Amino acid sequence: MVAISIRIVSKRFRKISRNMQDAMGSVTSSAEQMLKGHKVVLSYGGQEVERQRFDQVSNLMRRQTMKLVSAQAIANPVIQLIASLALVVVLVLANSESLRAELTPGTFAVVFGAMFGLMRPLKALTNVTSQFQRGMAACHTLFELMDLETEKDNGTHQVDTVRGDVSVKNVTFTYPTKDTPALRNVSFELPAGKTIALVGRSGSGKSTIANLMTRFYDIDSGEIQLDGINICDYELFNLREHVAVVSQNVHLFNDTIANNIAYASGDKYSREDIERAATLAHAMDFVKDMDNGLDTVIGENGVSLSGGQRQRIAIARALLRNAPILILDEATSALDTESERAIQAALDELQKDRTALVIAHRLSTIEKADQILVVDEGEIIERGTHDELIALDGAYAQLHRIQFGE
Repeated sequence: MVAISIRIVSKRFRKISRNMQDAMGSVTSSAEQMLKGHKVVLSYGGQEVERQRFDQVSNLMRRQTMKLVSAQAIANPVIQLIASLALVVVLVLANSESLRAELTPGTFAVVFGAMFGLMRPLKALTNVTSQFQRGMAACHTLFELMDLETEKDNGTHQVDTVRGDVSVKNVTFTYPTKDTPALRNVSFELPAGKTIALVGRSGSGKSTIANLMTRFYDIDSGEIQLDGINICDYELFNLREHVAVVSQNVHLFNDTIANNIAYASGDKYSREDIERAATLAHAMDFVKDMDNGLDTVIGENGVSLSGGQRQRIAIARALLRNAPILILDEATSALDTESERAIQAALDELQKDRTALVIAHRLSTIEKADQILVVDEGEIIERGTHDELIALDGAYAQLHRIQFGE
């Protein structure tokens, strides 16, 4: 009976503890969302909305905590009651006619003392069970994360450097949570040292192509080759060593500017190399005005910097890496016109003798590209140089007229 009761109590503890973990996650998420979006909250007068949202998740957390406390409060008396009933049963049996003659006082004392001595351990066992099940609930969440499928890295090919010839052949790709393909039979050749620009509407599949080239996703059909070798045959770390990416969504770490520029490079680069990259990216224009210069800690995700400043640091990071393949995904989207002009000159210098894939909405930044691909709904609908596409008077020419008011 005691064992069955403890089993039932354990299941109850684990269920409540798991709900508590979920509730705590909701509380943390709500607080983080409110703090990170405080400007939007204040601008739109959303204080009451956020207060109600936080009250809702905190009340859920409170209810789950009360359930756990109630279960603990009930479990101890129930276990003690069952143990006490067992003692009563022993006393009744000991007083029965059938056992009275055979049961000696010594034997009775030993049995009764042993059962009475179990009372305190049973109480302690109930408390331990509560703590153990809370730990198991936390482990369950952790193990779910650990059991997620890791990146496929079956490639064995490694090289110290690459020429940079990229070939995309009949690539079709669908995101795991979507039914409609993001790319359909996309093909193009990007020779070493050349620049291809991708233009098109938002959501047309431009960034997807960049993500596939660095194997953040694996394609459904077709293949992407680097120097004539399928990128899936490269060791994943080795493949990404040869690619520098500047994304429109810049992520910076809670560290110094210098360490963000030289991220994950160890002692590979000198202080002079870091300063040179920062200068080329025009980051020194604002860094020199800071008290600690390149040693300034910028906070979580560069919270103390403007969007343009954060993007310049990301460009400096790519400049320092000096990889043979460069992917620029709206790399100048957060810059003002003057800064963009200066950084575009640095990017033009960086792209020399490098294979570059440039994703842009501002057509003025990609007019010099060796080839421009117009992407729409996952397909390449036009390709050619700037002048050729203008003469074609198709989708690219229409975008050009819209942007330049022609």
